[in-house]
Amino acid sequence: MYSVGKNKEKWLQDALELYQGRLSSQIKLKFIWSKNSNQLLKFLENEKKIICFDPVGFSFTSEKFSSYLFKALEEGGTQLALVIGEAQGLPEALKKHPAISLSKMVFTHQMARLIVAEQIYRALAIKEGLPYHLS
Repeated sequence: MYSVGKNKEKWLQDALELYQGRLSSQIKLKFIWSKNSNQLLKFLENEKKIICFDPVGFSFTSEKFSSYLFKALEEGGTQLALVIGEAQGLPEALKKHPAISLSKMVFTHQMARLIVAEQIYRALAIKEGLPYHLS
């Protein structure tokens, strides 16, 4: 997961590490923080499959997101770059990639990171038929 900014709160880092651990047997969730949009674009230069998170993107239920995520992973050769832009939104160069909306509400970048991590875990639970996704 790529994002502009850094984690300022220990509780957030702990929560992200919790989901990294829960996913580690099947999905390697890696976090890459950039200083600004220019650096973000540089980091993404060699990524084959990019999906962005943006309020104007597609809205999914958790079940539909699960299907979408795993199809995208297959298309990306098991690697996928998930991107959260800066407060002003995504750089223009990234707007050509598919975008997913987390909500019509606005979240801080820090909260968006946690929500995306949790939804990836939920997507895996849905795919595996585990009861977590019903909570």
